[in-house]
Amino acid sequence: MKLEYFIAKRLVTTKNHKSSVSTPIIKIAVTAIALGIIMMLVSVATGLGLKYKIRDKISAFSGHIVITAYNSNASEVTLQPLDLNQKFYPNFDDVNGIEKVQPFATKAGIIRTDDAFEGIVYKGVDKTYHLDEILDYLDEGRLPEYTDETSNEILMSTYVANRLNLKLGDKVTTYFMKDWGNKVPNVRQFEIVGLYNSGLQQFDENIVIGDLRHVQRLNRWGVDEVGGFEVIVNDFDNIESIGADVYLSLPSTIDSKTIVEKYASIFSWLDMFDFNIKVIIIIMIVVASINMIVALLVLILERTQMIGMLKALGANNWSVRKIFMYNALYLIGKGLLYGNLIGLGLLFIQKYTGFVKLDPTSYYVREAPVLIRFSDVMLLNLGVVLIAMLVLFVPSYLVTKISPIKAIKYD
Repeated sequence: MKLEYFIAKRLVTTKNHKSSVSTPIIKIAVTAIALGIIMMLVSVATGLGLKYKIRDKISAFSGHIVITAYNSNASEVTLQPLDLNQKFYPNFDDVNGIEKVQPFATKAGIIRTDDAFEGIVYKGVDKTYHLDEILDYLDEGRLPEYTDETSNEILMSTYVANRLNLKLGDKVTTYFMKDWGNKVPNVRQFEIVGLYNSGLQQFDENIVIGDLRHVQRLNRWGVDEVGGFEVIVNDFDNIESIGADVYLSLPSTIDSKTIVEKYASIFSWLDMFDFNIKVIIIIMIVVASINMIVALLVLILERTQMIGMLKALGANNWSVRKIFMYNALYLIGKGLLYGNLIGLGLLFIQKYTGFVKLDPTSYYVREAPVLIRFSDVMLLNLGVVLIAMLVLFVPSYLVTKISPIKAIKYD
């Protein structure tokens, strides 16, 4: 085995080989492998990065599963309250894989300034809500703080603040319509303590986060009545099965939806990334394999005399084939080395500098996010090596067709 590897190494290091016909073909094959692994690394890292980034944004503002009263209301505003004292709150013991359950309520309102007004959805939360998840999208200020006393602090999107010419620390007057009485709107004044920018228009155009107790008072609800519950799961990959279990465990008067169902159009778009990644990987592996097959065939034909000499000295077909397979493995490894260095280098540069920008109206993010996982890198490299080596078994069969006598005479 050591002798076969030594001979294979000599095939790509000898001076005569450097000036041979196969040299440019071998360089093309190595380049194809390097470009292939670069394209695969970039497509996987950016595709998954974008998918997970958008998914995390939606989760930060909506949780993973939303539980509300069962009705035909399709808007973001909760009209019918739920009792806070549910068997699944604060711990959802009937279903495995749930990390947290948190109450919320929403109310439609209008923020009015001296020269403008804007419709908003006031989302009321309490001190148990996972506001820390929104820290990544905070432009200015801080998160609201909720204690035992009703708080007037709100978190507003930079988008709404700019449209209303508001800034951090401003007091805003908000009008909420009544569902009873003389229909004169209720007026509340809030203080902007933080500005966020999620990049998702569904949230940035509407959502203002404040104290849950304001919604309870505006709707004349009791302290134990809320608009609904948001469920946080431990593993998002199991959200569909957990969501089904949650739905089946609830009474008939209560409904639940996963964010995959609630924002179906966004998640359908995200699913396309998986298909695109698979197509790119298949194309790159096919191109690299074809180039390696051509390189190996040219190398075998160029070394016909050497093959004849080895067979005349007693080497069997498998031993000679292994020489060329080792040679192919060396070339594949060389291409993967260059490809990984360049590909991972570009990804790390993008991760820490964000030099590739995206249109947030189309991609929901301002910079191309990357997700670099050691497992993905290893699987891609092992996949390329295994598939390429399996494919190269076919052209290496040409060695068995070379006659020692004819090969020695071959010029």
